[in-house]
Amino acid sequence: MQASMAGRTSTAGLFAEGRDPKRTVLKDVFGFDDFRPGQADVMEALLCGRHVLAVMPTGAGKSLCYQVPALVLGGLTIVVSPLVALMQDQVAALRLAGVAADTINSSLDRDANVAAWRRVASGQTRLLYLAPERLMTERMLDALARLDIRLIAVDEAHCISQWGPAFRREYEDLARLRDIFPKAPIIALTATADETTRTDISARLFADRVDTLVLGFDRPNISLAIEPKQDSKRQLLRFVERHKGQSGIVYCLSRRKTEAMAAFLEQNGITALAYHAGMSKDAREANQNAFMTLSGVVMVATIAFGMGIDKPDVAYVFHTDLPASLDAYYQEIGRAGRDGRSAEAHMLYGLGDIRTRRLFIDDEDASPEHKRRSHGRLDTLIGYCETAQCRRQVLLSYFGESASPCGNCDNCRNQTPRADGSAEARIILSAIAQTGERFGAAHVIDVLLGHETEKVLARGHQNLASFGTGAAHKRPAWLSLIRQLVAGGFLMPDPDGYGGLAISESGRALGRGETAFEYRVETRHRSLRNKARSAQGAAAAGTEDLDAALLAALKALRLRLAKERQVPAYVVFSDRTLIDMAERRPRDLDAFAEVNGVGEAKLREFGEIFLSAIAAYEAGA
Repeated sequence: MQASMAGRTSTAGLFAEGRDPKRTVLKDVFGFDDFRPGQADVMEALLCGRHVLAVMPTGAGKSLCYQVPALVLGGLTIVVSPLVALMQDQVAALRLAGVAADTINSSLDRDANVAAWRRVASGQTRLLYLAPERLMTERMLDALARLDIRLIAVDEAHCISQWGPAFRREYEDLARLRDIFPKAPIIALTATADETTRTDISARLFADRVDTLVLGFDRPNISLAIEPKQDSKRQLLRFVERHKGQSGIVYCLSRRKTEAMAAFLEQNGITALAYHAGMSKDAREANQNAFMTLSGVVMVATIAFGMGIDKPDVAYVFHTDLPASLDAYYQEIGRAGRDGRSAEAHMLYGLGDIRTRRLFIDDEDASPEHKRRSHGRLDTLIGYCETAQCRRQVLLSYFGESASPCGNCDNCRNQTPRADGSAEARIILSAIAQTGERFGAAHVIDVLLGHETEKVLARGHQNLASFGTGAAHKRPAWLSLIRQLVAGGFLMPDPDGYGGLAISESGRALGRGETAFEYRVETRHRSLRNKARSAQGAAAAGTEDLDAALLAALKALRLRLAKERQVPAYVVFSDRTLIDMAERRPRDLDAFAEVNGVGEAKLREFGEIFLSAIAAYEAGA
């Protein structure tokens, strides 16, 4: 009875009652009292017959933007979706809400698909979910053309730009829909699309005749952090152990790594499941159902998992490898914290990731222009990884938004210093030039460190002028510098597909002393600058008997001061400074001036305040 009522909903009936039809459907069918930001504007445009491109963050309620108008308009709405599992989940949810919805797809047997089509053809079905490959067959288009199509929704519309030219060519073909169904407004929806992608969608799907609505991209409850890749298994385990009992998603680049990481977590007492396209359908569904229904499960997956996943209590998303682009990264981390609670997005990042991603792009069956754009997107992502700025500022800037420093990313919490690394860069460039611009970072660093490895000796590189010139610094510091030289465009990784490093034109200018190189000092290996002061801070940070209660009190004071000044907390003092302060427990201004990170201005403004807090804590201890 409920389904038939939803099926008979019409604009005329609702207006006759003097009620806003959108609100009636929203409340009566979906049980919501009010629209989320942007939803009503999108719906109104569709109900007025206009095409819409809606870019809305994950969790903003994109599906309702076409589901409500579908019921208001009556007739049949076609929903184009890229994944079978996603379609089936949407149909199941709508049916539970009393809405007559169906899907016809390859995972169903013939009898089920025939029965679904009969419901569609008889007018019972209000929303029909189809993959683009099935929709864009001439047989399906001819059959649908005879029906009362009132609305067309294209979900995950970024696929038109990013997948269409590669392996989902039917997404490009969707442009024909506006001519085949001229009376039906079309809505394209996505959670992530930069300006270039939006322009591409507008041109391809709508011939630039479309209302575009872009809602804010910010997800302030998600903490952002990136860590240099060293031992990815151990780094992952340390992170996940901090979140025991919480649900999380771990993304890996390959199916093999997905299974290995899931097994490793299981061996260490973490409930972990694998998910990738190479698994059987039953195994994927079983693991997805366990993740969706149980708490404390870690899903280790390739990007095959996640599109349309609406689990509100995902506490973190962890990338063991570099994503494909900032768009992909944003979409993937958006699966965390959908309940509005604090969540974390943590990524491991290494030079090998760049090489692998470039190989993927070069091997893609796509046009040179598409590959050029993909390389450009990857360069932007590398810049995001290497930045010393607030990560949220960089991320939102990519999507055309401005923001103040967030105080909720690793760079804001522990502001990483920058330094002139021109001299070190020239040492690296010399070693790369002398070895013929054919070798990767590992071999170049062996030459710099003066290591007589089998590879070094076989090529006579122990006789080069560069051999041993980098002995003053350790391997992690050199690796960080090389990574940042790549990010800055001074070095080009993998020019011939064999993992070698080549010097770009800007790198040659740097080598000649015509330009400078400023690098981001990694917190783990600050041997390149101010060794004594760094060692002191590091020792404080690693002190076993650090008074956690005092540190918490200092952080609370910092937060209060920051709010009073309307600035991020790190602007007052970084975590490293507070740790050093808690360890030293200074009693006067002279001692406070010795705390790592306290300059003259901060000494004048904050010295007495923090000294009083430390004294009060010690008096009460």
